[in-house]
Amino acid sequence: MRKRAVTDIANKEEQILAEAVRIFRQKGYHATSMQNIADAVGLQKASLYHYIPSKQALLSKIFERSIGALTRQLEAIHASADTPTNKLRRAIESHVLALCEQLDTYTVYLSERRALTNRYHARVRAEGEKHARLIERILEEGVARKQFRAMDTKMVALAILGMCNWVYQWYSPEGRLTPQEIANIFADLVLEGIARDK
Repeated sequence: MRKRAVTDIANKEEQILAEAVRIFRQKGYHATSMQNIADAVGLQKASLYHYIPSKQALLSKIFERSIGALTRQLEAIHASADTPTNKLRRAIESHVLALCEQLDTYTVYLSERRALTNRYHARVRAEGEKHARLIERILEEGVARKQFRAMDTKMVALAILGMCNWVYQWYSPEGRLTPQEIANIFADLVLEGIARDK
């Protein structure tokens, strides 16, 4: 019985997160009330607070889930024995595919992250900075191994992330290119731009 109760709570939390993402994307964070979310999941507003303490905490949890999974992928890519060229290609691919596959979540993240305050904002910002550092380390490794030309690795890492993140503004699942094709174009563009002259 206890196991079923835990499962029921987990299922309800998933439902709350999914509905919050949908409503935040439709209405925007500030225009969405906890009552809107409670209504969408069939709960009284007071009951909703049993699952989530505040709208800020809910937004933070959405962000942590989406970018946390990408962080783990980037850490695994960085730690792999692959060449810097292949690491960078895989990193760009992971970022673009994650964004396209979870478009609603990343749209909310990228358009509403400034709505977070205090400790929630600090945690999410730290995660974003971790992404930039991981890309920067791959670039530094490529320069050291003479696969990439000398560059300002910090600026190039930020440019790569900016290019990947902007996909949320124009990508459509019904569009001309698949997520994999977009990732390949981005990776080719970056790698050709930073390749060391033979």
